[in-house]
Amino acid sequence: MTAHTRTAHAPCACPLPHAGTRLLAALALTAATALASATAFAQNPAASPDQPGAGVRVTPVQNTIAEETFQTLLVSRALTKLGYDVQPIQEIEPSAQHLAVANGDATFMADHWTPLQDDLYKNAGGPARFYREGVYSPGALQGYAIDRKTAERYGITNLAQLKDPQIARLFDSNGDGRADLTGCNPGWFCAEVVRHHLKAYGLEGTVEQRQGSYAALIADTINRFQQGEPILYYAWTPYWVSSVLKPGVDVVWLEVPFSAMPGAQQGTDTRLPNGKNYGFTANNQHILANKAFAQANPAAARLFAVMRIPAADINAQNLRMRNGESSQRDIERHVDLWIQAHPKTFDGWLQSAREAAR
Repeated sequence: MTAHTRTAHAPCACPLPHAGTRLLAALALTAATALASATAFAQNPAASPDQPGAGVRVTPVQNTIAEETFQTLLVSRALTKLGYDVQPIQEIEPSAQHLAVANGDATFMADHWTPLQDDLYKNAGGPARFYREGVYSPGALQGYAIDRKTAERYGITNLAQLKDPQIARLFDSNGDGRADLTGCNPGWFCAEVVRHHLKAYGLEGTVEQRQGSYAALIADTINRFQQGEPILYYAWTPYWVSSVLKPGVDVVWLEVPFSAMPGAQQGTDTRLPNGKNYGFTANNQHILANKAFAQANPAAARLFAVMRIPAADINAQNLRMRNGESSQRDIERHVDLWIQAHPKTFDGWLQSAREAAR
């Protein structure tokens, strides 16, 4: 599909062409080609101190989740203030995002999770292909939740209890006798983690991960909760779901019997500092950029390293989208309001970036 342009910074739900094939070609670049690529990313030597990115093209890329547009646009807005020619956001799935950034088809993504996406990072080239400094938003959490009413009535506190067919059937919404777990989109790495958990905990015979559009699946889950039906779902923060299905009030998190992570996280202890084990470690979100671009653009590299926003701010913005303020114009306005409410923080990011370019 050929990418098309909407308004400035508007998300475009069209995949970048041939990301996987082009990554393989990129890994085989000669030294001369690599040098040419770095030159193409280089800052304009005639750029002013306030606009160190003048004339340099930047292509943001993000997941297909609309709720991640806010943090991506905030980075784009800062880059524009530095003079960069920021293109409309491209929307693709996480594995393709990492390939595109590694290859230079895209410049940066603002929704890279560690350690959840460590395998995607490693498989796309790791530190040889990426620039990843600083933490954009710390303390992202994930886990499995059920409605509090069912949890208290049946004493359910651990995911492993769903090995009991009678317990599992409480969450059967399609009549096949297995619990229906609202899970992740196909292609998201969390879907692989959920599959790994179901196998590790012996739940493949009693629990099924429902996959598709998470937004549609979780809307159905909330509807069933509002009708008084038991629910079982995967969730993460920052995201609006935990503002609608409030942990400790409407729902409870389930612990897991032991730590069990796949891939690069194998052997990781997922217990939190409070001793609870919800099956996932706390994650940080990073701005992940193409390494050649970052090396040629110290202003942008510094910006990526120093930008930092609380997860609570992302949650609050996401909830506004859930409540109807979800158009592109709404999200642009949310970014403007955040900048207006945090002028010292935003201006401090820009000052630090400009100093790095001198």
